[in-house]
Amino acid sequence: MDKHYGEIIERTIRRNGYSISELARLMKVNRRSIYNWFNQPKFKPEIIFKIGCALKHDFSNEFPELFSSEEFQHAFNNSKLLNTALLSEEREKINYWKDKYINLLEEYNQILAISSNKINTLSYPSM
Repeated sequence: MDKHYGEIIERTIRRNGYSISELARLMKVNRRSIYNWFNQPKFKPEIIFKIGCALKHDFSNEFPELFSSEEFQHAFNNSKLLNTALLSEEREKINYWKDKYINLLEEYNQILAISSNKINTLSYPSM
């Protein structure tokens, strides 16, 4: 008897509590596509692999004829390196804008202090 790929993937997703919406976002497809996949008895191994990578799930257990565990482990390790690099890049961007914002606030506070001193000097002339 042939495996029904869609049913196996749906069962795995639901059993592990993955969100269909989150999977659709990670895969850059709409939710309807995910539900359509569940009804397909066969589809490309590349799609199954992408689903596994998106969910960090090793589908070599469900599809040993298509994948080895090493393929998924290699993809997961590369994903961690990529995520670390992206996080570092994002952190640099955030720090750049945060520093820029702080500098602007400090300049603004200096201008307020100068303006306040001028107003006080005009309001209360020294005798």
